[in-house]
Amino acid sequence: MTIASRLDEAMHEAGFPSQSALARASGIPQPTINRILKAVGVKGPESSTVAALAAACNVSFNWLNEGIGPKARGNDGTATATNFPHQKVAIAEPGDPNSYFIKKVKLQLRAGVTGFQTVPDIYDGDTVSLAKNWADRKGYNPKALIALTVAGESMEPNLYAGDVVIVNTADMEKKDGAVYAFNYDGEAVIKRLVKERGEWWLFSDNSDQARHRPKGCASVDCGIIGRVVKRETDHI
Repeated sequence: MTIASRLDEAMHEAGFPSQSALARASGIPQPTINRILKAVGVKGPESSTVAALAAACNVSFNWLNEGIGPKARGNDGTATATNFPHQKVAIAEPGDPNSYFIKKVKLQLRAGVTGFQTVPDIYDGDTVSLAKNWADRKGYNPKALIALTVAGESMEPNLYAGDVVIVNTADMEKKDGAVYAFNYDGEAVIKRLVKERGEWWLFSDNSDQARHRPKGCASVDCGIIGRVVKRETDHI
């Protein structure tokens, strides 16, 4: 099964009557969609294109891109495609030996400066409990983990305003398709990092690309704070 056949299947199951309708929903030009469906060209579509089409059709990035894992969005179990491991917020008793307690913070950033400082997020609790066996299995150093509260709708439907994400500040290696917290010109943003035509870009997961346009990430004004490795949410 090729990406062309998977896209055709996803498109029709999502109820799009035409390529133009999918183009309007995804922000991907209709000629690009047509080339994918007709399997024109030697090189496959860019990962950012596949991510936008997967979001519009409500299917998993991995399934659409490579035919790997479940088709349903949010069930492929990876934080580097279009979703993250998620769970209801779990509250552990202070001193619980089976949990790490990650500080919930706000970031203090400056434009043109790669470092960052944190202050306690006093409005939303002071810590988030994280299962030790999960963090240890992943090889995460709890001292390098911070918890941030998501603001805005740019990463919906994978991250909603009010969700809490765990960020590994020890992981700043650029990986195509992964989601990171950034210092973007002095503003804290959470975006998907995509390599396109040899350059790095920050993409939103929201299918309304007209409102959430990609941002270039090629200068000191785009600094990685850390990779998003987990989220806690009330959204199922």
